[in-house]
Amino acid sequence: MLKFVKNHMESITGVEIYPIISLLIFFIFFVVLFWWVFTAKKDYIKKVSNLPLDNQNNDIL
Repeated sequence: MLKFVKNHMESITGVEIYPIISLLIFFIFFVVLFWWVFTAKKDYIKKVSNLPLDNQNNDIL
């Protein structure tokens, strides 16, 4: 099965750029995610982390 997919993909012109693009998207996403985590305000992180424990919101049916 892998030989069939490999042979089929080799017949497509310009297919070698797709792995590079997907790797760049993956890398850029995680670099931005790490940047956001390290620069996020501590008050915001505390507020969001306490949301599941907050008993003030009793609007659930």
